[in-house]
Amino acid sequence: MKTIFTLKSMKWLRWVMIPAVVSTALLFASPAYAQDSGPIDELTRGLNTLWILITASLVFWMQAGFAFVEAGLTRSKNTTNILFKNLIDFVFATLAFWAFGYAFMYGSTAAGWIGTSGFFTDASLGDVVGVPVLAFWFFQLVFAGTAATIVSGAMAERTKFSAYLIYSFFISAIIYPIAGHWIWGGGWLWTLPFGVGFRDFAGSTVVHSVGGWLALIGAITLGPRLGRFTKDGKPIAIPGHSISLTVLGVFILWLGWFGFNPGSQLAIHGGNADVVSLVAVNTNLAAAAGGLVALVVAWLFVTKKPDLPTTLNGVLAGLVAITAPCAYVTPANSIVIGAIGGVIVVYGAILLEKLKIDDPVSAVPVHLMNGVWGTLAIGIFATENGVAGLIAGNTAQILAQLIGVAAVGVWCVATGSILFGAIKVVTGLRVSREEEYKGLDIEEHGTQAYPNDVVSIPGLAD
Repeated sequence: MKTIFTLKSMKWLRWVMIPAVVSTALLFASPAYAQDSGPIDELTRGLNTLWILITASLVFWMQAGFAFVEAGLTRSKNTTNILFKNLIDFVFATLAFWAFGYAFMYGSTAAGWIGTSGFFTDASLGDVVGVPVLAFWFFQLVFAGTAATIVSGAMAERTKFSAYLIYSFFISAIIYPIAGHWIWGGGWLWTLPFGVGFRDFAGSTVVHSVGGWLALIGAITLGPRLGRFTKDGKPIAIPGHSISLTVLGVFILWLGWFGFNPGSQLAIHGGNADVVSLVAVNTNLAAAAGGLVALVVAWLFVTKKPDLPTTLNGVLAGLVAITAPCAYVTPANSIVIGAIGGVIVVYGAILLEKLKIDDPVSAVPVHLMNGVWGTLAIGIFATENGVAGLIAGNTAQILAQLIGVAAVGVWCVATGSILFGAIKVVTGLRVSREEEYKGLDIEEHGTQAYPNDVVSIPGLAD
């Protein structure tokens, strides 16, 4: 009688037995880390660490987005200077946040005002929110870098490079981290005694308003660019040199925001995936609504033509506005929040012109005004969504949001005024009239982003 089950006919057993053996080995394997946890815990830890590092990388890539937006909306003679500043502020943010900033923001609190431990961040600090502290540090670093780079746009085309180095360091090392400690570090704003504390899911206030307030103070301290206003105060537009760079920059920022907001959940396993999905959808809807409304409002009431730079800033306005409430509102409400952001950015830019404040890239309307709006929107639109106390129309929540916005505003205006005032007195904040006229690329760096074609080469025979 012929044997039915030959070795050849049982090849399929390999595909069953191999995974079974590997799975059994994993169940009895020793943990890979010092903590005493099972394989499921280790898998969760690894998954969440990977999630945080990927989303942090997306936020890091936003530095390129800011660089292109700012370069595109300013003149070609200052392009090298703009790009250099966007590079160097992340260099400084990295070192400052490693040495001091992280400790001030997330260290053991001193009465809710400032962190006092964790300087010169290293792995010995253990885990934070279930992931290695260095992964958490990297995620928070890229946010610190974002706050610093917002300032450069409003102060573009007339700021000394040396002055930029100084204020970029102090923003990343002190001003941003202390404000952040009050909220994300478990400080006094997070624990306001109203039954609910101040809330900001991904940074409309912590990141964008901080950067926006400092941008406003910096622009006021500097004064407008040469030729921006006539003697009688009439504004004169100074067009940027590359709308292509601006569009590319906005798309990079839009992409980066899918790390900025969803990554702020700080986990992806289990029910976190539902929150992350909601945040991603809300982020995108608000951006689209902000861009559309800015287009329509400018077209009908301001420029009388479809204006691309305004529409691009409308997208950014929607993104900033939804950053605080993105985990607490419905998709329908995210559209409303983004749409209002689009209105704010159009009329915010007009308001600055009336006040004779020169902001070449509309950093203040985008980041400050919409940062404030998005933060207050939590108290107006928030639903429970598993977050106790965050309920639409909750008077205590609205009061908490107002206190937080005001407190951060006072802190940034006070520290920013001291910082920029001191730089102005000690080293000088603004370049000379001649340097500004010739362009910062040549005068500050001795190079051009767009050099003229070489006509002849010395020593080369005709």
